Parts: sequence; structure tokens; C-alpha cells
Amino acid sequence: MPFLRIFPVLGVIVMVFALTMLVPLGVSVWTHDGAEAAYPLAMLVTFACGLLMRSAVWKVGRQVELQTRDGILLVGLVWTLLPLFASMPLMLYFSGTATPMSFTDAYFEAISGLTTTGSTVLVGLDALPGSINLWRCFLQWLGGMGILVLAVAILPMLGVGGSQLFRAEATGPMKDAKLTPRITETAKGLWSVYCLLSLACVLAYWLAGMTPLDAWIHMFSTMSLGGLSSYDSSFGHFQSPALEWVAIVFMLIASCNFALYFVAMAKRQPGRIWRDAEWRGSMGLLVGSGVFVAGLLLFKGTLSDPGEALRMALFNVISIGSTTGYATVDYTLWPVFAPLYMIMLSGIATSAGSTGAGIKMARMVILVKQARREMRRIVHPRAVHPVTLGGHTVENSTIFSVLGFMLVYGGTIIGLTMLLLLTDMPFDTAFSAIVASVNNMGPGLNEVGPAGNYAGLTNFQTWVCSLAMLLGRLEMLSFLVLFTPGFWRK
Repeated sequence: MPFLRIFPVLGVIVMVFALTMLVPLGVSVWTHDGAEAAYPLAMLVTFACGLLMRSAVWKVGRQVELQTRDGILLVGLVWTLLPLFASMPLMLYFSGTATPMSFTDAYFEAISGLTTTGSTVLVGLDALPGSINLWRCFLQWLGGMGILVLAVAILPMLGVGGSQLFRAEATGPMKDAKLTPRITETAKGLWSVYCLLSLACVLAYWLAGMTPLDAWIHMFSTMSLGGLSSYDSSFGHFQSPALEWVAIVFMLIASCNFALYFVAMAKRQPGRIWRDAEWRGSMGLLVGSGVFVAGLLLFKGTLSDPGEALRMALFNVISIGSTTGYATVDYTLWPVFAPLYMIMLSGIATSAGSTGAGIKMARMVILVKQARREMRRIVHPRAVHPVTLGGHTVENSTIFSVLGFMLVYGGTIIGLTMLLLLTDMPFDTAFSAIVASVNNMGPGLNEVGPAGNYAGLTNFQTWVCSLAMLLGRLEMLSFLVLFTPGFWRK
């Protein structure tokens, strides 16, 4: 069985993941929040399973490079298994309360965290132990950059190359571009930038008025564009314009390509950021949409104060458009155009290489330029009009990949929406829940909107949304290929 060589690597990733449970355990012990017993057993079981995988089939020679199929299968297994282990602290904690948590709900909560979706089935978040809320949001921070990208940095120490793993995990249409000659250095560089910006975010939240614990919790869900909160009223709990402006800044930063930040910092050329077409597109679309919705709210008479309208519109539009999912108001009460536009925006506004999900701005730019090229061909059949991105010609193979992705993206949303409609779920709830899950955005409309959550879903509906989150995080094709006969053929 050629795929056995991935199990030692999978085991190491699981063992590293087990050690991350020390973070909420430490917080629980320090604050005496009553959840101390939830973590040691979960950590022990997770580490033991990883150790078993690591030692069972270690027959790989030194510096063995994972093949493309190995990387794809490993990524699929990691994003399927890690939520299983991540759900254990939740189940263990709630087993000692009056409302035990089912495996379905615990897995949904864990996969929502790791995929940076931000959907939740929990109510009474304000009363939960701080370490439980921190664990939920810490999962988002780990999933934001991708725990596999971190694993790539340590694979050479195990005698296993990681370029195929990095390619399978990386988001966006052009996965082969290397920032440094060594893929390990690339992974380290991306995580360094991610950690540096995360530190700046937590300090900004703290200085703007959050408690240290709240600052860490909301930094985790801001930099990952995840949007989980420790309060039922989400970010609206704080009622602080200063905190909202901090969140706006860092949501915008996290919506753009971290590789761009890495290159600009490494070469000491900050101007490269502004010159990037995708960065300008994401920033322009998110900020411009916020200003547009502010004008709509004033025009429709929903709000009368221009400053308040601008702040509320910018925060909520950027939050939803960047796939974060924070809310300060129930925006479903705004003119009907606004919430629908915001949900559609979540599919296209973030950049490739960001912690966001959806189609990505790079793909949209390629699609628009390809459509323009086809229109030019109608008028000038023999003219040559290459599609370019960032001053470089986009290969036809990349364009075909983008077109294939768009077909699967649309088919996934339609198919899963129809599946929820079979359960007699209202159309607006079903459609928005699937779009929000596939785009890893979180809140939808109606029952699953910002004033509610996913607690009212049946077990079947919950599993459908869990599948949608997984497909969205892995950009569909990397996961669906596992179910094709050709993938398993020698």
C-alpha cells in the first residue's frame, strides 16, 4: 500500500496538535475556570493516537519527497481527523454539565473552528469557561494559516520533504509559486508574518480596551478571519467604536496575501504591496462596498447619522465580505439588498494566500480578463491577447483550473442547498447556510443569521453544513479528487 508512507507524517501532525491543548489547559489552571479536567485526557488520547501512527509504519528513507497524491490524501485526512480530536475537550467539558454535547454538535463546532468558518451551535457563550472559548478561537488561529503549512517547516527534520504537502494545502489558483528556494523557508516565513501581525493585533485590542483574555480570543478569530466570539452578541458585546476600528484594520490586513507581506518585508520594499493588483482589488472592493452600503442605509432612512452609518457599514460589510463573520447589529434588518450583497461578497473579496476562503480575488481577476479576451476574439479572431496577473502571463492550464473550480464551486452550492431543501428547510436559510459554510464565513440569513446560530439544525443538516465547511476549506477539487477511481489506481 503506497499510501502507508503518509502515516508517520500524519502521526507527527496529530502529536503536535495534541500539544496545542496545553494552551487552553494553562489558561484553565491559571484562571480556575472549572474546565481543567477537559484537557488532559483529550491531550493524552490525541498524542497516543499520533504516536501510534508515527511508529506503526516508519519505513521511509531519508529525505523522501511526498508525491502529489500523498499530499492530497494527507491534507484530506488531517482536515477530517483533527476536528475529531479537537471536539474531545468540548465533549468532556459538557459531559459534566446539565446539557451534554452530542458528537455531531462537537464535531461541527470543531470543524467550524479549524476551517475558520465561525458557525456555532452553542448558546450561553458568555457563561462558558474562558479556556473553552479560547480553545474554540485558538482552533481558528491554527486553521487560519493552516497547521499543515507549519508542519512543512518540520518535515525535513523527519527525513520527509514537504513541497507536495504545501501545494495541496495552499489556497488560490497558482499553487506552484515559491517565495524562497526551499519550501521549508517559505512555510517558516509565512508563519513568522502571521505571528508578527497576530501580536500586533492582540496588543491593539488590549490598548483599545479589551481584557487580556478577550484580546487573545478575538485576535485568534480576527487574524484567522474566523469570527467566533466569547459572547452571544458577537463583537456587538463591546459597544466600542475604538475596538471596531481596530477590528476593521486587522480584518483588512488578514484578507490579503500573507506571501505578499512576506516578500515586501524580506526585500524591504513596502511599495510592492500597493503595486499588487489583487491587493488593490480586495481592499478596494471591501472598503468600497462598506461605503456603498453606508450610503444605502442613509438613503433608505435605516440610519440617520453619517458617522455611525459609515462605521456600522464598514465593520459589518468588511466582516462578512472577508469571511470573518463578526456582527455588531442584526444586519438582516437592513434593506434586503445589503445582507444578500454581503453574503455574495464573501465569495470573492479575499486574496489568494490570505486566511479567507471563497473563490478568491485572483480567480475573479483571471475570470474577468478571460471573459474580456473572449469578447475581443469575437471582434479580432486572429489577435493575441494573453491573460496577465501581476505583470505575468497566466498559463492556459491555470485558466482551465480556474474554470473547473468555478464549475465545482457552483455545483457544490447548488447540490448541498438542494440537499437541505429535501429536509424542508426554508430556502433563504438553506441557501445562505450553504454559501456561508462553503465560503467559511459563518452566519447566514434567517435562523442561521447574526441574531441566531446553527443550534436549531437537525443532525443531518448539521453534517451537511460540516461537509460544506470542509469542501470550502480544501477548495473542493483537492477533496473531491479523493473519490475518483483514478486517484487510487497505481
